[in-house]
Amino acid sequence: MTSTSSKPVGIVTGAGSGIGLAVATHLVSKGYRVVIADMNPKTGTATAESLGADAKFIQCDVSSYRAQAQLFKQAYEWGGNRLDFCHANAGVDDRENLYHMKEEVDEEGLVKPLNTKCMEVNMEGVIQGLHLFKYYVRRSKDHNGGKGKFVATSSAAGFYAMTTNPQYTASKYGVIGLTRAAGPELVKEGITVNCICPGFVPTNLCPPGILEVWPKEHITPLTTVTKAIDAFLGDDTMTGQAVELSQGNLYPRPMHDYPNASQRWIAEEAVHIWAKFYAKVPEKAGY
Repeated sequence: MTSTSSKPVGIVTGAGSGIGLAVATHLVSKGYRVVIADMNPKTGTATAESLGADAKFIQCDVSSYRAQAQLFKQAYEWGGNRLDFCHANAGVDDRENLYHMKEEVDEEGLVKPLNTKCMEVNMEGVIQGLHLFKYYVRRSKDHNGGKGKFVATSSAAGFYAMTTNPQYTASKYGVIGLTRAAGPELVKEGITVNCICPGFVPTNLCPPGILEVWPKEHITPLTTVTKAIDAFLGDDTMTGQAVELSQGNLYPRPMHDYPNASQRWIAEEAVHIWAKFYAKVPEKAGY
């Protein structure tokens, strides 16, 4: 029988429903202890209770760095000073319509800023989540050798465009960029970084009534998500990958091909030049 202290520990954000709930449930079934992070205390608590002693609910708004820092600290300590996995899954759609004709001005006559909560949750929250994850994985060496797996939820909108939600689209493009940039670097110390890019998966982000009119053949089931999670868990070398999920299939999506040899050199070889000069900059000394 596996002792609690020897079980791998994971965090799943947005785990009170949808993709996060499916992934958290799947991880527990595979022998993980899982922190259920969610904004909604009702669904978050219910999820943790349904999963038993190997699950713990922590309320968290990932757009708040302090809240997310507290989440990771609590998860690490609850897990017996170890952290092995994180699925940065929490997400929201556009909180304000970029195209609307009702812009407001303040007392100085300046146009008030657009609500960018979507970017704060979907992009900033993922970057800070990865920042926190690597910190605690590095301090889990006694349990897992300092190795861990980070997965972010992007979207098929990160390859194409969701014109109704331009901020959402931008944030999901950003998650793919973060994955492709950070993955090859962090794997050098045993931390993999990958992202899933689902097609249409029914979640709480869906507007009311859309499932009644959406063709069933264009739905990607949650089992495809857990299939992707298993692929990441089963391969310690798979990193920097953006995997599109459509219907029942996984499609690892490579970056665009380079248009010429110069662009290839800049992307693949110039990193050594950048590293040399960044090493001279105090705030980048840890590069």
